[in-house]
Amino acid sequence: MLRVKGVTECRANRGRICAKGATLPQVLHTDDRLKYPMARVRRDAPLKRVSWYEAIERIADRFTTLSERYGPDALAFYGSGQLDSATAYLVTKLFKGRLGTNNTDSNSRLCMASAVAAYRSSLGSDGPPTCYDDIDHADLILIVGSNMADAHPVTFDFIAARKRRDPGLRVVTIDPRRTHTAEASDLHIPIRPGGDIALFNAIAKLLIESQPAHIDEAFLREHVSGYDELTQFLNALDLDDLINATGLPAETLHDLSRLVAESERFLSFYCMGLGQSTVGMWKINCLINLHLLTGQIGRPGCGPFSLTGQPNAMGGRECGLLAHQLPGYRTVDNHDDRVAVEQFWGVPQGRIQPVMGLTAIEMFRSLEQGRLKALWIAGTNPAVSMPDLYQTRRALDRADFVVVQDCYHPTETTSLADLVLPVAGWGEKEFISTNSERMVSLSHPLVAPPGEAWPDWKIVAAVARRLGCSGFDHADTAEVWDEFIKLTAGRPCDMRGISHRRLQRERELQWPCPSQTHPGTQRRYVDHHFATPDGRARLFARRHRPPCESVDHEFPLALTTGRVASQWHSMTRTGKVRQLVAKAPEPFIEIHPQDATAREIDDGVLVHVVSRRGTVCVRARVCASVGEGRVFMPFHWGDQFQSNVAANYLTIAATGRVSKEPEFKLCAVEVRAVPATIAEEEYGPTRARTNDTSSRRPDLVSVTEAVT
Repeated sequence: MLRVKGVTECRANRGRICAKGATLPQVLHTDDRLKYPMARVRRDAPLKRVSWYEAIERIADRFTTLSERYGPDALAFYGSGQLDSATAYLVTKLFKGRLGTNNTDSNSRLCMASAVAAYRSSLGSDGPPTCYDDIDHADLILIVGSNMADAHPVTFDFIAARKRRDPGLRVVTIDPRRTHTAEASDLHIPIRPGGDIALFNAIAKLLIESQPAHIDEAFLREHVSGYDELTQFLNALDLDDLINATGLPAETLHDLSRLVAESERFLSFYCMGLGQSTVGMWKINCLINLHLLTGQIGRPGCGPFSLTGQPNAMGGRECGLLAHQLPGYRTVDNHDDRVAVEQFWGVPQGRIQPVMGLTAIEMFRSLEQGRLKALWIAGTNPAVSMPDLYQTRRALDRADFVVVQDCYHPTETTSLADLVLPVAGWGEKEFISTNSERMVSLSHPLVAPPGEAWPDWKIVAAVARRLGCSGFDHADTAEVWDEFIKLTAGRPCDMRGISHRRLQRERELQWPCPSQTHPGTQRRYVDHHFATPDGRARLFARRHRPPCESVDHEFPLALTTGRVASQWHSMTRTGKVRQLVAKAPEPFIEIHPQDATAREIDDGVLVHVVSRRGTVCVRARVCASVGEGRVFMPFHWGDQFQSNVAANYLTIAATGRVSKEPEFKLCAVEVRAVPATIAEEEYGPTRARTNDTSSRRPDLVSVTEAVT
C-alpha cells in the first residue's frame, strides 16, 4: 500500500502537498493504464497490440519516408512540461541536431512563452530572479492573473502562513473574477479583462508624476536603459483614458500606486491571466517596469515571479525544447549559438537551421494545410488543451502519421493516433526537473511501471538509433543529464555544478551553479548586472491594446477560462480520483446574476455557450464571483467526459507576435438556456446543484499521509 507525504526538508514545499499530489498513488495502476505499444493498420482500424520492435520500426520507417519525400520540416515533435529534462534534451538533439528541423515545441508554449519572452526582453534571460523564500521577506505581494489558492495551493499556503505571522504583509490580487485567492487577499482589484497594460502604465505614470521620491534614480541611472523614453511615453498618455481601460475607480489605482511606492520589498506573482494573450509579453514587460522603476529586484522579498503550471516547464526550456531554442538558453537564430551546439554534438556546421521551427498553434495549422505530415506527441493531450479544438481535430485527421506516447488510453488524443506508446509515469522512473524558482531536483522510481511501459527518454533514444543517428547510446538518465549540463557552461542557466552524482547526494540545487563546490543561487541579479549585452535591464513603453476579439451585440459576454482546485490539466489522471471528482463533478459556466436574469437562466440548468468557433453545452452556475458581462469556464473536461463540453471548442487561436502564445483568456460568447424539453430528451434530468461542494478548495495536506 503506497502512502504519500510531503518532504519537510524540501525547500519547494516544506512538507506540504496538495490534494492532487496526496492522491497520486490512486492513479498509478488504473484500468486504463497503457501497458503495451498499439498501432492501427489504417486510420479507420482499431488499435492493436504490437511489440516495441514493431513500434520503433514503424516510426523510423514513416519518418524516413516522409522526410525523404517532403524534407525534414515535414516532421515535428510536440512535447510537454511533464517530460523530464533528459527526454527534452534528447528530443532537441534528435530533431534539431540530427534530423535538421527545428519543429519541436511544448505545451509550455500555451502557458509560459509570454513569460519567457518578457524575461528575455526586459532582463536579458529566461528564468525568474526570485525564490520562494522571498515570500518570507516581502511587505507587498501582488498576485496578477493567477488563482494561486486553487492552482498553486502549496505556494499560496506559504503566503497565508506568512500573513498569519505578520499581519502587516499586504496581499493584493488583480483578477476579473473574485476567486478563492481574491477572497483571501487584503485587496481584490476586479480589472476589466484585457486592461492589464493600462493598469501597469497608470501605476508607473502615478509613480513618476506623484511619487517621484520612490523612483530609484540611482539604480535606473546605473543599471537600466529606457527610462527617458518610458517617461516621455507615459507623460503623453491621458490618465483618465488609462483608468477607463481598466474598468476600475480612479481611487483604486491611486491606492495601488501608493502601496507600490511605499513598499520596501515588493514581490509579484503572475500566471496565465497575463501570459495567455496576444500581448502577454507586453503585459509582463509592463509589470517588470514597476520593479525596475522602484529598484525592487535582486534583493530579498523583491522581484517578478512567474508561476509555472507543470513540473518541468522550465527544464524543457533549459534543454531547448521550444521551437526557437537550443540547450543552455541559446536560440536557433543566433549564429554563434548554433555553431557551439553543432560542435558539441559533432554534427556538420549548418545542420541546425537558422529559423524558428513551428510552434504549437502553427503545427496544427500546418497539419491541416498538408505541409506538416507527421507529428509525435508526448505527455500532453492537445485534443483538449489546444484552442479552437475543431481545427485541432481537423488537423489530426488530416495528418499522415500521428504518434502519441502517454500513460493512459483512451484519451481524446490517443484515440486519434496511428501509434500509441506506453510510458512510465512519475514515481515509476527517475525524473530530473526544474521548478518555478530554478530548483533542479531528482526523484527516484518508487514502483515498477505496468506492462511494457518505458521511460520517455528511452523511447526517443531507441528511435534515434533506429534512424541511424549517433550519440544516443546512453545507458541511463545520469549519462544524458551529465552530457546536457556541459552545454550550460557559462550560460545564464549554468548547471555544471549540478551533476547527477551531486543530485543523488543533495537532491535539489538552484541554478546558476557553475561548479561542484558552488552552493547554488537563490536570487539572480543581486549585483544588478543583467543578462543583456550591456548588462543593463530594459524598460519598455508598451501601449494598451484592446483584446483580440471584442464583444458585440451577437456575442456580448467575455469568456475567460481557468482551473478548478481539484483537477489538473485534462483530467487524464485526476479525473480518476473519486474524492477529487466529487469536488467538481461536471463542467460548468459561471454567470453573473444580472446576466442570468436577462437570459432567463436559473442556477443549475443546462445552457448552450456559443462563440464564433463553436457551441458547447454545460451547466450554469449563477454567482457574483464574475462581474456583469463576464463568464468563466474551467478547461479540464474533454470529449472523454461527454461530447461538446470542452471550453476550448470556444476559444480563439490568435497568438502573440513574439511569444506565439494563444489568447485563451478572452473570447466573445453568448449563453442561452437549453429548453427544458430538449435538455430532458438529449441530456437527461437536471442534476442537483453542485455549488456547495465544487466551490470548496480542497484542503492542503501537510505531513499527513494519504493512503490509497
